[in-house]
Amino acid sequence: MYGDCEAISSMGGNMVVSSETLFTSTFQNPNFTYLPLEPLPPMIPKEENGSLLRGKEEMKSGSESELQETTEQPLKKKRYHRHTAHQIQELEAVFKECPHPDDKQRMKLSQELGLKPRQVKFWFQNRRTQMKAQQDRSENVILRAENESLKSEFYRLQAELSKLVCPNCGGPPVPGGVSFDELRIENARLGEELERVCAIASRYIGRPIQTMGALMPPSLELDMNIYPRQFLEPMPPTLSETPSYPDNNNLILMEEEKTIAMELAMSATDEVAKMCRTNEPLWVRNNETGKEVLNLDEHSRMFHWPLNLKQRSSEFRTEASRDSSVVIMNSITLVDAFVDANKWMELFPSIVARAKCVQVISQGVSGTNGCLQLMYAELHVLSPLVPTREAYFLRYCQQQNVEDETYWAIVDFPLDGFHNSLQTSFPLYKRRPSGCLIQDMPNGYSRVTWVEHAEIEEKPIHQIFSHFVHSGMAFGANRWLAVLERQCERIASLMATNIPDIGVIPSPEARKNLMRLSQRMIRTFCVNISSCSGQVWTAVPDSSDDTVRITTRKVSEAGQPNGLILCAVSTTWLPYPHHHVFDLLRDERRRAQLEVLSNGNALHEVAHIANGSHPGNCISLLRINVASNSSQHVDLMLQESCTDKSGSLVVYSTVDVDSVQLAMSGEDPSCIPLLPLGFFITPMELMNDGGCKDEANGHNITTGSLLTVGLQVLASTIPSAKINLSSIAAINNHLCTTVQQISSALSSNCIGYCNDGDNGKEK
Repeated sequence: MYGDCEAISSMGGNMVVSSETLFTSTFQNPNFTYLPLEPLPPMIPKEENGSLLRGKEEMKSGSESELQETTEQPLKKKRYHRHTAHQIQELEAVFKECPHPDDKQRMKLSQELGLKPRQVKFWFQNRRTQMKAQQDRSENVILRAENESLKSEFYRLQAELSKLVCPNCGGPPVPGGVSFDELRIENARLGEELERVCAIASRYIGRPIQTMGALMPPSLELDMNIYPRQFLEPMPPTLSETPSYPDNNNLILMEEEKTIAMELAMSATDEVAKMCRTNEPLWVRNNETGKEVLNLDEHSRMFHWPLNLKQRSSEFRTEASRDSSVVIMNSITLVDAFVDANKWMELFPSIVARAKCVQVISQGVSGTNGCLQLMYAELHVLSPLVPTREAYFLRYCQQQNVEDETYWAIVDFPLDGFHNSLQTSFPLYKRRPSGCLIQDMPNGYSRVTWVEHAEIEEKPIHQIFSHFVHSGMAFGANRWLAVLERQCERIASLMATNIPDIGVIPSPEARKNLMRLSQRMIRTFCVNISSCSGQVWTAVPDSSDDTVRITTRKVSEAGQPNGLILCAVSTTWLPYPHHHVFDLLRDERRRAQLEVLSNGNALHEVAHIANGSHPGNCISLLRINVASNSSQHVDLMLQESCTDKSGSLVVYSTVDVDSVQLAMSGEDPSCIPLLPLGFFITPMELMNDGGCKDEANGHNITTGSLLTVGLQVLASTIPSAKINLSSIAAINNHLCTTVQQISSALSSNCIGYCNDGDNGKEK
């Protein structure tokens, strides 16, 4: 079970469908209830029996007194009290909502159930103890399995070492008469000799000569498998193309720099911990927006960065935010995801476009506690109108105990003072000490407190995204935590084995393959519609609001259709609440009203996977019903919809029946070609200050949303082909028609309440 959590449903087991009725069933979406644990058998508090001593002292009158013997009188044996089924059911229901009730809640329960307050208190104590024991047993099973695996690997390596021979003489690899110390001394002598020869040669040729050590570029492909806790089911690569990274081969910290980096890591950890725990005057709540604002003067007074960084310039804008939430994943698994760059990208597909561990400075204990890494990351918003943010930074992981509380600290801090010649992004992005504190909670949950602090170069941003970026909604702590909470629910659903699904999913393995295929579809869509990896986008001159961008890319690897791909993206401000737009686009029946998207064909759901507490967080397999007289090949459509308070995604792609059957049979789905299309919906919050409203697309920002539509078509099966103007005009016309039909459908469905600010809030 991923994250020591289980998700259960009140529905029955998996439905097995015969091949004759495959992809033909239709039904309604089931309600999904997300619960952390299965109900456990009740524990009845035990009371010890025995004898109590009761004595009585009698004093004689007069000048002398004598102590009489104490008498022992056994008390009556107390009977065990068995709770009724109704009492146990009510106690279990309350325990799921609140494992630690206070005195008032226990008193209320005792009155309702006819129990004594002490009985209710003991029941909850025993219930928590039993749950903790079950979790400990599960942890022990996992640790024993890991221990056995490490033992087997150790014995295997020992056997391999015993077989090593020198390729020249056939003897041992290191002769008995030569020690490692002697080899190191000889290596140092040869290095000095090489430097001396290079210095002499440089006098004759008139330019310096580098030694062999400087000529060899350091390897960036570091092994990240040293960490013991891995995802129980590792996901396959999510992109068909290998991402490229900036060429900074000289970005390696030397030994003396590593010591300074560790000292900075401790200072940054202390700063982030205080920023997470301290309220006023460090954080001041804005009465107009209700958000917390960082007091920069108080921050400068409390924290003096050791490297004496340059003072803030007017060219840079400070972004700082803080948020806290509870996620369905334990701290160990969360920490493992943060120290592994690939898992970090999988956890935040809509925020982290690229990530790489450049250097492991300190491996720490068991690969996590005390681990310090040099990392590169590119953060993006799902639109080419918003520039990405690239940064090199150091990430430190440490387990701490403060006030009898144990928590993990994940801290990012900048490289300022080490290397000043890095290839920088546009606009310039400086990541100040930021990170999160992770604290374990019952039932495998974790409380995460997140702080984001950065300085960004003040550059103009397209007016439609100006408020979204400058308000901190694009890269702030609120968005990071909202995405983390939703992704944790999705991963828990992926690892669960007892969630019944509806439709043609024959086995748990087929379910996992379909979820992995959908995860790759989401990842591909997010990367392809943003400006990450240096993608060059061209503005379409016919766009009235200058919000349409197009680009082409050549694909020759597996995972996407090979050829020349034409991609078009448009962003439009809609005066409708975020969840209304999401409900329209995720429902295949309502979306069929949009002729430009359905192409005149009806859609019927034949498989459904719920992967979150919100009913909109799900994966659907849809059958495209073409007309009986049509020669069009019958295909399926894979769709995933997900939503949280920071935004929503609806992504879909057509797949043929053979590919779905391949995934259902347990084969690797990474080779199935996908060309996803979809929608990214961003909520625009209500501005209370009437005199400080930004403008987006010519409208004052009130209750509304930004709709980003991303379309992709295979323009040619030949990757080297050239795009023609007719293809550009066709996809631009299709994009504009799509936005117009969506706006018309929302207008007809939302008359009477779309302009009501209260209805625009997230439910």
